[in-house]
Amino acid sequence: MNRRWTDIALTAAAPTAWGTTYLVTSELLPADRPLWSGVLRALPAGLLLLAVTRHRPHGAWWWRAAVLGALNIGAFFPLLFYAAYRLPGGTAAVLGAAQPLLVAALSVVALGERPPRPALLAAPGRRTTSATPSGAASAAVDLLGVAAGLAGTAAMATGLVLTRRWGRPPGIGTLTATAWQLVAGGLLIVPVAAAVEGAPPTPDAPALLGYAWLGLVGTAGAYALWFRGAARLPLTQVSVLGALSPLTAAALGWLVLAQALSPVQLVGFAVAIAAMVLGQLPGQPASRRGWSSPEANRSSGSAPQGTSAAAASGRVNRCSAAAPAAADWSSSQRTSSAVQPSPVRRAISRTSRRPTRVSSS
Repeated sequence: MNRRWTDIALTAAAPTAWGTTYLVTSELLPADRPLWSGVLRALPAGLLLLAVTRHRPHGAWWWRAAVLGALNIGAFFPLLFYAAYRLPGGTAAVLGAAQPLLVAALSVVALGERPPRPALLAAPGRRTTSATPSGAASAAVDLLGVAAGLAGTAAMATGLVLTRRWGRPPGIGTLTATAWQLVAGGLLIVPVAAAVEGAPPTPDAPALLGYAWLGLVGTAGAYALWFRGAARLPLTQVSVLGALSPLTAAALGWLVLAQALSPVQLVGFAVAIAAMVLGQLPGQPASRRGWSSPEANRSSGSAPQGTSAAAASGRVNRCSAAAPAAADWSSSQRTSSAVQPSPVRRAISRTSRRPTRVSSS
């Protein structure tokens, strides 16, 4: 149980870091450069991880890394920044509230997995954040920004499901797989950014600070934790954790930018937090008590706790397994005694059980 909640906490750090994107973009980065912002966020971080891990794709993983990089990075980043430039932070972030439902549907189709019931019940609760915009925010909603946010959510959901379906090559860690996707996605954005936005912007000191934060913390570290969680936890539970992104964005907007939060929004955020916690509850009572399944016991070679018959059987099996070795040892001792005389030793008589003195022939 402790390990499971550790995995959940580490995975939750990723959407928390993503929630800072809207504040950093609006306050530190050059205006109206969403494509180049995506490139400068993904490509340097990917090249840094690739230099550290020193592993290149092989075989089918060249095109798989390109597809995953296009969905998780190449399409998601430009759409995310476009929405961040055109929408308030909380409004842009809550568009990702539909992701758990998309992931649940794609998991059934592509993976044949049935999402846990608590996660399905939590998905509608998470969407309450998107249904409670404030009056000022709703008046400023840009339809193109909303479309970009929804398209980015669909791309991320598809990439998450394919990440679980394809897994990783043998011997390849999470950092290496993350580096492949960041480099592939960043390279895919470069020609589009050059054609649409022209030359890359010249960053000033605040922009360098913003790119460094988004690249190292919000991209390299966050995506490594996100893909780690996608490999260890049910995908619907992982996607429900994405509610932390709008919550973080709205909280930073309130604390730093003095953006107003209506009472209805506060209630919606409280419901979203409760839904997120509900979505992390295990689907089976046995897993809540830390019990292990029979398949896991057979694979690990241990018996369930509290089963004395299984423990006794294990002792009998160990004794029977040790019997041939003892017989071989006894046989070798008799052979050694027959070849080479041994000193006089005590033996126990079968009738009187008194010690008698015998000598080996």
